[in-house]
This record gives sequence, C-alpha cells and structure tokens, in this order.
Amino acid sequence: MTAPTRQTAAEAGPGDRRVVLSIDAMGGDRGPGPVVAGCDRSARKNPDLGFILHGPEDELRALVAKRKTLRGRCEIRNAEGVVAMTDKPSQVMRRGKGTSMWSALESVRDGEAAVAVSCGNTGALMALSMVRLRKLPGVNRPAIGVLWPSRNKQGFNVMLDVGADVRADAHDLFQYALMGASYARNGLHVDPPRIGLLNVGTEEHKGRQELREAHDLIRNHAQNGRYEFVGFVEGGDIPGNRADVIVTDGFTGNVALKTGEGTASLIGDFLKEAFKYTPLSRLAALLALPSLRRLQKRIDPRRVNGGVFLGLNGTVVKSHGSADAMAVSAAVKLAFKLANAGFNQKVAAHIAAAAQVAEQAREDNAQGDGATTGEHI
Repeated sequence: MTAPTRQTAAEAGPGDRRVVLSIDAMGGDRGPGPVVAGCDRSARKNPDLGFILHGPEDELRALVAKRKTLRGRCEIRNAEGVVAMTDKPSQVMRRGKGTSMWSALESVRDGEAAVAVSCGNTGALMALSMVRLRKLPGVNRPAIGVLWPSRNKQGFNVMLDVGADVRADAHDLFQYALMGASYARNGLHVDPPRIGLLNVGTEEHKGRQELREAHDLIRNHAQNGRYEFVGFVEGGDIPGNRADVIVTDGFTGNVALKTGEGTASLIGDFLKEAFKYTPLSRLAALLALPSLRRLQKRIDPRRVNGGVFLGLNGTVVKSHGSADAMAVSAAVKLAFKLANAGFNQKVAAHIAAAAQVAEQAREDNAQGDGATTGEHI
C-alpha cells in the first residue's frame, strides 16, 4: 500500500489535494470492522481523503483488502494493544504506549496526519491527548464540543463543554466561547456566530459568581472575537434558534447531552408503541411512513457523530463507542472538514488573542484601573 507522505499530511489545507486522517481502528465496541467500513464509505464520497489506520496489522490488512476504494489511500500502523472502555485513564496513562489510541495520536503529534479519530474510551482519549498533543498556550482546560440538532437554519448548534472537565471558572468559560465560535464558523459556516451562556435564567443577576463573571468577559470580547453575545440562555435554548453556540461546564453539558439522547430514545419508543396500538394506528403509521423517515433522518445521531476535543495542539474527533459504518463516516467527514479549514490554527489564534486581552486586563487592574475584565480573570 502506498503510505501517505508526512509533508502531505502536515501541510493539509484548502490548496492541498490529500488530507490524511489518523484512525484508531480498535477503540469501538464493535471492533475494527465498522471503522474500516466507515473509512471506505467516506473514501468513496471524497477523493481527497487518505488514512493511517492503527491496530493489529494482520487483522486490519485483511479488512482493508476487501475495500477497493482504500487501495493506495490507506497505510496500516501495527499496534497490538487496545484501550478498553473499562480502562481507567490513570491506567492508560501508565500502560497506554503500544495501543492503537496512543499510536493514532502520535501520527498527529508527528505531523503525519491532520486529525485523529477514535471511537474509544473518552476519558482515556482525553488524558492521552493532553499528554501527547499538549494544550494550546493559554488554555487551562480543554473542552469537548458537539453538534446538537436545533431550529437554526444550519440545523445544529454547537455545545461545549460536554464532559472534558466537570469544573470551569469564568476564564475557562470565556475560552470555551472563543473555541465554540471557531467551531461554528468552520464546522457550520456561521459567521458571526451567536454565543449563549447556559444558566438557570436569562437575567444577568442570576447564577453562580463564575457565570456572572464569564458573562462580562464574553460580552466585552465580542467585537474582537467576531461573535455576537446573546447573554444567558436556558436549557430550552439548547435546541432552539436563539444562539448558535451554547457554553457551559463539563458536568452540566454532559448531563444535558445524556438527557437529550435518552429523551429522544424514549419518544421514539413511545411513537412505535402508539402506531402499533390498533389496526387503524398501524394504517396511520403506513401513511405517515415518508414523514417518519424524514424525521428519523433529521434526528439520527449517527449523522452528527463526533465530539471535537478543543484547546489542544492538534485536532481530535471522538466518535461514539457503538458507532456503525454510517456514524464513523460522519465523524470522518467532520474531521476532514475541520482539517481542510485549518481549524486548529484558527482556534490557536483566537486563544492567543484572548491571552493578550487577559494580560492587558491584568496590567490595567494592577495599575488600579479597575477594569471589569481584569477583576474577573
């Protein structure tokens, strides 16, 4: 097989022919089969994609050999170890070298691939990503950003953090807003994006102290950050059209995400039961089948599979552990889109600009200026 060149991967951008993605083939619940099938699905639709697959060489070579589209566009890196879903991040940090997850991150770190994609253990992936890729200068806590189905014209909102870290102070939330704005521009082509800060009410006096401080930070930096700040938003605005980016801490975001997924599954089950209740309802289901299929397609989580790790020296896309070929393909599509847009470089530039603003605010505050942003950082 022809291996993608280091130069091609490292310099991937709008003017380059091939974007190389680093794929952890072994992290998912279903094994490497759906991962290879998902790569093949994406490769058939996008001639500008190349892959480095990480996992047991013999097993992956046999799977790739069955996919004609991947010939000449896929390199296999032997990695015998696998990070299990039950492994603790601390264990993986000590014994993770030699696993497919570690190897996939190394390819991004070494400039051989533009983005890493993994279906594996979220905690372990974040821990290894922080060690192997390191945080961007000025970033205190990375975040995980996801796409949430919404009433907006683009069809989705960006929400972050959804579980990278359960804590977040005012400065962290401010950085999440900057990273989320970049994600909305490059992932959803929304410019300028509207930022909302999740709270228990929309009034400025509500919420914890760090939320009120973050509110002022995000508002005061709106012009330089090229976004519109709509203020505090509530849970009902997450799938709404008031904001394009919802900013919150990892604990709240993860609870909201799991609640949304569970509610969607419950409603789906209730609909199935309702349509099976009587012969007449089964007939109604048959008549409504085209509309139901459109609804299913719109809310199908496989279409928006992939949480993006933000704030690292490299882009990492986390796919659902139970992802099938369609879901893996969606994660690969997202990874390609972000790589092709130079996403990580733009996030780094925004964070660097924010760090300058913060430093200036600190200096002003130290001189007795009493600047609002300086007091909050």
